[in-house]
Amino acid sequence: MQSPCMREVSQICLNGCCPTPFVTLPDPQNPKTPKPKSTSSACRSNFFDTTTTAFFPNTQFTNHESLPSLEESYTEFIEAYPQFLETNQADEVRAEEYNHLSLSKQICLDYTGIGLFSHSQLQNQNSAKSPFFYISYNSVDVKSQLLHGGKQSKLESAIKKKIMGFLNISRNDYSMVFVANRTAAFKLLAEAYPFQSSKNLLTVYDYESEAVEAMIDISAKRGARISSAEFSWPRMRIQSAKLKKLLIRKRTKKENTGLFVFPLQSRMSGARYSYLWMKMAQENGWRVLLDACALGPKDMNSLGLSLFQPDFLIWSFYKVFGENPSGFACLFVKKTTVSILEASRSTGIISLLPEKKVSPSAMDTSEDDLDNSSSFSGPISIQATQSRIHEGETSEQQNTEVEKTSQLVASEKLAESGNGRLEVQCRGLDHVDTLGLILISSRGRYLVNWLINALTKLQHPNTEKGIQLVRIYGPKVRFDRGPAVAFNVYDWKGEKVDPVLVQKLADRSNISLSYGFLHKIWFSDKYKEDERLLERRTIEGNGKEKVDRGIKVITASFAFLTDFVDTYRLWAFVAQFLDADFVEKERWRYTALNQKTVEV
Repeated sequence: MQSPCMREVSQICLNGCCPTPFVTLPDPQNPKTPKPKSTSSACRSNFFDTTTTAFFPNTQFTNHESLPSLEESYTEFIEAYPQFLETNQADEVRAEEYNHLSLSKQICLDYTGIGLFSHSQLQNQNSAKSPFFYISYNSVDVKSQLLHGGKQSKLESAIKKKIMGFLNISRNDYSMVFVANRTAAFKLLAEAYPFQSSKNLLTVYDYESEAVEAMIDISAKRGARISSAEFSWPRMRIQSAKLKKLLIRKRTKKENTGLFVFPLQSRMSGARYSYLWMKMAQENGWRVLLDACALGPKDMNSLGLSLFQPDFLIWSFYKVFGENPSGFACLFVKKTTVSILEASRSTGIISLLPEKKVSPSAMDTSEDDLDNSSSFSGPISIQATQSRIHEGETSEQQNTEVEKTSQLVASEKLAESGNGRLEVQCRGLDHVDTLGLILISSRGRYLVNWLINALTKLQHPNTEKGIQLVRIYGPKVRFDRGPAVAFNVYDWKGEKVDPVLVQKLADRSNISLSYGFLHKIWFSDKYKEDERLLERRTIEGNGKEKVDRGIKVITASFAFLTDFVDTYRLWAFVAQFLDADFVEKERWRYTALNQKTVEV
């Protein structure tokens, strides 16, 4: 019997209107090899033509006051994408469960991952039916924990079952541990992986990530040989020839090549990568770590993961969208792979424990376990979530001492069923399940591509060369791009406006953006002059200093709760930089309000 998840994926593929993970890898020797035409390619082509011709044809906006109104833009948007109306179920969820977004007029474009709970649940947390759970930090051997599971509360067991079911990961195939955050998961694996006998570590990231850098540092100290993929400027596509050469190495039949760390898409530029890189790695003796933290909420239902089961998988969760971005991460290890890991004690592994007031019958742990535990943070102000560096670490940015003294709501409904098993309701996950892969993917596709097209229509006035206000890094208008866009704003002289400043000014307009550092960039002869745009930064690691070259960028990430109003308001905000005095006006306005001056 076919599962609902597989039926949904089959529906997408049969419609021929979705990104497929099985695209052929580019041929480095013959990149212009013609591709056979198909219904899918025709659909993608039609989408591109619609997006690039239906909105503001032959128009460049040189004044932010000349932008079409929100109502005009939305009418035009629906005329071009009438299918967007079929995603209104997401708007209903937003109105019913996340009404704080409308009340605060806050636009949250700095979240990646999945929220466990809805804001409505959080509001009801003081109800007798809304107990909290605590986070307990444990110093344990990760291999032993994966093999034997250790002592866990019924609450932890119930949440683990809920998450594995949501991600469509079989408990027969994978073991799972909770970890403090994404960085902790990468560190834990770097400490346990057998680099003495499997010496190579190969990563595929077009942006600087705290988690990846921590893994590289630990692995290098343990003897690993470090290498990385490179990405072509400016679309940030994988340099196929180099990555293929790195993956295909000479080895003996019994030798494991190393650890291949692979995300299916960039959480910063929105570039997507083929599953077939995982297949190539596995065929050449690599163990594969799939970093799934940047995937869409239901992308784990795609057919590819059932065919190319990675050895390791990491996923992170935040608590409530638009309210509290802290959370935890999960490390999944294929049961047939656990045996290769080395003994390694780590404090990164955590346990989820019910609050003391929960009845003893709902717990398997002793009272001592509760007394020695610390708890995760409860609600924090919207202002506190705004100024975060986007290094892919949604949860670890908030792991402060404050978090150890507050509480997290587990569910609006937590009770034992008739068979004695604990039932946990995570409405954030339930809403995603209800909406499904097709609706969520389509919604993000329409919004992010409209924004990209709209940003390219902004041009500085009275400039000889027609200087564009915005430069986009990564894929532009594209059917199968990810729901994130990396860009920078340039002034009328062609000089980049500091992304940190753009983020601060966006904060004051109630728009939460992220910024990060794109790197590992390769320039063809056509773009050699752009190499001057790169910045140099020094990174300390493994007791040495190394120089990394790249470019700091702003990133906007689209969640399934993002709507057209959010998208339009971001466009209208960016358009204000067409005014040559906008930054100076904002600085003086801020000072007049007796606020701290924004440094330019």
